[in-house]
Amino acid sequence: MPFESLFRRIGIVAGLSGLAACVPAGRETLSPAALPITVQTTTPARTPPRLPARRSQPSADLLNAVQALGAGFDGAVGISVRDIDEGWVVAWEGDTPRPQQSVSKLWVAIAVMDAVDRGQMSLADPVTVTRSDLTVFHQPIRALVGPDGYRTTIGALLSGAMTRSDNTCNDVLLWRVGGPVAINRMLAAKGIAGVTFGPGERHLQARTAGLEWRSEWAGGWGFLQARAAMTYEARDRALRRYLAAPIDGASSNGITLGLSLLAQGKLLSARSTTSLLTLMHSSKTGPLRLKSGLRPGWTLAHKTGTGQELGTLSTGYNDVGLLVAPDGHRYAIAVMIASTRKPIPARMRLMGDLTRAVVAAADR
Repeated sequence: MPFESLFRRIGIVAGLSGLAACVPAGRETLSPAALPITVQTTTPARTPPRLPARRSQPSADLLNAVQALGAGFDGAVGISVRDIDEGWVVAWEGDTPRPQQSVSKLWVAIAVMDAVDRGQMSLADPVTVTRSDLTVFHQPIRALVGPDGYRTTIGALLSGAMTRSDNTCNDVLLWRVGGPVAINRMLAAKGIAGVTFGPGERHLQARTAGLEWRSEWAGGWGFLQARAAMTYEARDRALRRYLAAPIDGASSNGITLGLSLLAQGKLLSARSTTSLLTLMHSSKTGPLRLKSGLRPGWTLAHKTGTGQELGTLSTGYNDVGLLVAPDGHRYAIAVMIASTRKPIPARMRLMGDLTRAVVAAADR
């Protein structure tokens, strides 16, 4: 593998401060030709005052930990750790687009709060969710939607989407802010490179299964029946097409870039930033993913994603978030498992181990 390809894969890409990478010898160390870990150093956009001195580049321990986690996991995974206050990035295959699934709800939430900042909508605005708005899979709001619909607010829908990962809440908000085209326009305008927004929950899940969405499937049962009627081979072909070129694809580095910009107050007003991060802190999903590696005093505001399964193959199993140390130092972290046949406990352990590695490196 050419040296440039090595740097691109494992993430040792020099930024404004130059190249900074060191991987001590040891059992987990790979030869230079096999390494796929990336380190990038840049000038930080903002350094909070009165914080203890920190490294301007990642430690060798963290480099080795990220490398070992990526290389040791049986599956296609992207990992990114971005020090928001110092500017460096360590990544394992961090620039490869992978399925986001419900991680993409974060971008809808940012678009909603941006519309609030612009005075185009209010969190108190009333909304009536009808049965035709229902989507597929996880949608707790479905039980509340009767023949006359369910009356709620923009703020309540946002809370449902971000804390419970409710697909219907998210899709209603998506179309309120202009649909997928508006989200992709927002991502480009705000400089969130490496992230693409897909066609919305219903069309995304239908295409992933090799189907085209039908309006009569609202609620999910029709979709599930149509998917169950497909042959294994047809579903397998469709799933492999999706994994090869995910229509909701984002790189782990792109995800941590967006999280970093959010934390720095570059995407939303201070009030809206605080409101969104509060919702992410209150998330009920994935308590044993990245959160499982927290130590006392550390906090995580995060968003999970979980894709479809076929046989033993699981796709789009993700967790991304803002990790904050007791002294206020901030890291954006992302684990994006595109596909694996490992059981759920192994996937969750990978995520918790990344958090533990960042915490351990910071505490040294």
